[in-house]
Amino acid sequence: MKKIMFAVLASSLLLGACSDGSKEKSGENPFFSKFETPYQVPPFDKINTTHYMPAFKKGMEEHKKEIHLIIINEEPATFENTIAALDKSGMMLRRVSSIFGNLKSSTINDELQEIANKVSPLKSKHYDDINLNEELFQRIKTVYNKKDELNLTTEQMKLLDDTYKKFVRNGANLAPDKQKSLRAINKELSQLSLKFDENLLAETNNFNLFIENKEDLAGLPESVRQGAAEAAKAEGKEGQWLFTLHKPSLIPFLQFSEKRNLREKLYTAYITRCDQNDEYDNKEILKKMVKLRVDKGQLLGFKTYAHYVLDDRMAKTPERVFDLLNKLMNAGNEVAKKERAEMQQMINNEGHDFELKPWDWWYYAEKLRVKKYNFNEESTRPYFELKTVRDGMFKVATKLWGLQFKKRNDLPVYHKDAMAFQVMEANGDHVGILYMDFFPRASKSSGAWMNSFMKQHTKDDKRVAPVISVVTNFSKPTGDKPSLLTFEEVSTLFHEFGHALHGLLSDTKYYTQSGTSVPRDFVELPSQIMENWAAQPEVIKMLGKHYKTGETIPDELIEKMKAASLHNQGFELTEFIGAGLLDMHWHMHTNKDLKKVKAFENEVREKIGLIPEIEFRYRSPYFSHVFAGGYAVGYYGYAWAEILDADAFQAFKENGLFDEETAKKFRNHILSVGGSNDAMKNYVKFRGKEPEIDALLERRGLK
Repeated sequence: MKKIMFAVLASSLLLGACSDGSKEKSGENPFFSKFETPYQVPPFDKINTTHYMPAFKKGMEEHKKEIHLIIINEEPATFENTIAALDKSGMMLRRVSSIFGNLKSSTINDELQEIANKVSPLKSKHYDDINLNEELFQRIKTVYNKKDELNLTTEQMKLLDDTYKKFVRNGANLAPDKQKSLRAINKELSQLSLKFDENLLAETNNFNLFIENKEDLAGLPESVRQGAAEAAKAEGKEGQWLFTLHKPSLIPFLQFSEKRNLREKLYTAYITRCDQNDEYDNKEILKKMVKLRVDKGQLLGFKTYAHYVLDDRMAKTPERVFDLLNKLMNAGNEVAKKERAEMQQMINNEGHDFELKPWDWWYYAEKLRVKKYNFNEESTRPYFELKTVRDGMFKVATKLWGLQFKKRNDLPVYHKDAMAFQVMEANGDHVGILYMDFFPRASKSSGAWMNSFMKQHTKDDKRVAPVISVVTNFSKPTGDKPSLLTFEEVSTLFHEFGHALHGLLSDTKYYTQSGTSVPRDFVELPSQIMENWAAQPEVIKMLGKHYKTGETIPDELIEKMKAASLHNQGFELTEFIGAGLLDMHWHMHTNKDLKKVKAFENEVREKIGLIPEIEFRYRSPYFSHVFAGGYAVGYYGYAWAEILDADAFQAFKENGLFDEETAKKFRNHILSVGGSNDAMKNYVKFRGKEPEIDALLERRGLK
């Protein structure tokens, strides 16, 4: 899963007792003073769980005081004393929230989960107290109503517009009774979202498939067997093999295992996560969330929650989203049906008497790839050692923008697997710090994401450098083998690195416009465009060095990769677009009379034509993007941004893969400006025109 994790945690309580009941002196809590670390990175070695609640409380109290000073200012409301002051407020709260949110996603434990559950409703109240403050809103409205007389810069005008719209969208214009209802909705949604995520992590970690007989490993590559053996040994079952629901374990098993019954067992466990009618079941939770979102959208004057969300996005309306997704879905369905027929024919030719099922798809898709292209995905893995890929990826950024990357062993890290890099301009000027954390563990959420410990912003007219993180779940080193990646994992790393560059190269004045603070259907452009470089033969040779011999990946293998790149495109497109449509349909409800979850999914499946042999990439009970990750009515954004990134990369194809002027324009108009101007205006400044879908259709093999 590619994704950006957004965590904003707050409260309106006064500074009080620690979570364990002890008192915390200001000198003992790292959050209560400036971080005395290089580049203001978090002092992970000094932060412990007892520090968070007091820090949240003090941060919230400081934020309340800052808001109060804005309100009681006797001077008439101006851009600087109201809008800019609001943007600057809450910095301590932002700091503790960012650090806590990052560690909750990557190193969760019972104590952090308990803190999250306590903070969540407080966060909701704190921000509602700000967003629904009538006196504050009147000052904002005063500035907004005379905006055309203020001679504001583009970024100031954008900040003013965004601030006013944010308050309106958060209920500032509602009557008091409706504001009270909105508060209750926001509070319950925040709690349900946490519970959804907590259940999913527990359910994913709870399933283990231990294999005792070596015969049951038939078809599995040696690297997969070795990893499973080490996983079993770590669980105290040496001599067995362990497979889990984490993608580095799950997908290779589905691709290569000859044991159909075991493929079915593992696959079924994966797609029924949080759908077992037990303590971790998410069906009623997500239905409650959908009902609350129906109420919220209509309370704020919109027909549906989808209309409410999209009003603030590039897409603007559900109709435009459905138009794009349905167009891609229809094209993908036709390809998927042909793929299904080819696989069924292969099954029949092998003398089997069964129909293709979802747990067969990966296996037969891989066999077809070998048959049609003489290419096995595992054949490239020895060439993509994680460290070499990482360093090659850094070189791509060097060739494009002159960036330099230096590993910093002197900086504190939050886990032994995490590492820190200093990012610098070609002349040595400091850009930011990049943390990278690659391997799965029980305390880490699944998927891959970028986040920030500190966003870039300006303080006293000086750039405050960002501290960014990239987190993945790649296969761990095993025995004498380093971590070796599939090409899909290579693409994932480039994707998250693109998000990281968006945060690192940000150069905005205002905090709330920094880096990835752009519309959700635009934020995937910087990430997805980086995947294009990963697929270029010139770059593949930079990344692909055999981990034993150092041999560069052969041209013949690159050609096979390219030829097979559109293989299984029907599956990949329809499971992905299907998830986007499932998200949209959940949030098009106009009433709260909801069907059972599986019945609703089947209804959507029928409507969009998703064939039964392919499951939604994310079924509703574990669709954490939508019900725990801030992507509600947002999963379509990956497809929307695909139009942008395919069109944008055409500029590099036309002018040169590492053309200096094109790279400079992309940095100046996309990466560095964040949300300081309208997203489409920024895109047109880079490209010279609005994007067209042709490049996407061609890349997908649909044109």
